[in-house]
Amino acid sequence: MKDGILVVNKPEGLSSAGVVGRLKRILGVKKIGHTGTLDPFATGVLLIAVQKATRISRFFLDGSKTYHARITLGAETDTYDCTGKVTAQVDPSLLAEINFDTIQQVVSGFFGAQEQVAPAYSALKHKGQPLYKLARQGKMIQKPPRPVEIYKIRAEKLEQTSGGLPVFDLDVACSGGTYIRSLAYDIGRRLGCGAHLSGLCRTRSSHFRIEDAIDLPCLETMERSDINSRIVSMSDCLYFLPVIEADDEMAGKIKFGQKLSFDQVRSESGDSAPYIRVVDVNGTLLAVVQPETSGRSYKYCCVFSS
Repeated sequence: MKDGILVVNKPEGLSSAGVVGRLKRILGVKKIGHTGTLDPFATGVLLIAVQKATRISRFFLDGSKTYHARITLGAETDTYDCTGKVTAQVDPSLLAEINFDTIQQVVSGFFGAQEQVAPAYSALKHKGQPLYKLARQGKMIQKPPRPVEIYKIRAEKLEQTSGGLPVFDLDVACSGGTYIRSLAYDIGRRLGCGAHLSGLCRTRSSHFRIEDAIDLPCLETMERSDINSRIVSMSDCLYFLPVIEADDEMAGKIKFGQKLSFDQVRSESGDSAPYIRVVDVNGTLLAVVQPETSGRSYKYCCVFSS
């Protein structure tokens, strides 16, 4: 099976780890993982790193994301989403005073760089334990606020649900590490009525779009050769990194783990980026390198030449 990234459209009701487990059986590979968790109730783009590509996952974990979310007003939950227990609910008369113009005004205030507090029910760790496990034990740990950035945010179509609570849609483009559940909670607090996330679809992760994603049931019926053709090669995945083509001498150095001189790499790449990908004449990724602090050579971030 090819090394690279498989773009999957995660179905509702399955954890990201569950998707990985099923794909491990479908693809018949041992090394496989995702590059950023989606909650079980959420759907959309889940990047699956196959085999050697698990070593380049770091370049996508903090990549930008876009989401289409659904936010329910009037009720807060302990998880900040529709899977949790309701912890607060406002009088319906207060909800009648909230109109779409007010929502748009509040939502627009979240544009830009800011600090965000992650939900107590999250995969972040405290003393080695995921917060959600501690929360299930009644230990609600609040981590310090973290810097995030909202690049684009827009509210759409306010409507009433059969349950009597108003809902609206939200399109968000944001930095990696942003919790849309926390965003929903914070919007509810600013509106003064409380809110929780009742639906979520990730429509883009880094440069991979939902239009490029394959539904999991489809993957389960495809031939392995067809799946292999849908895996994006490691070099193509990292197109945003400067690239140099290694000659025989450089390829030999990479194979034996020898240092690459700063002048040699700079003269080829012409770029002072923190990471540079090195490929062979066929475009196959040999290594990702980064400059040493001394400024005299490059060290290996990851090597794929053998």
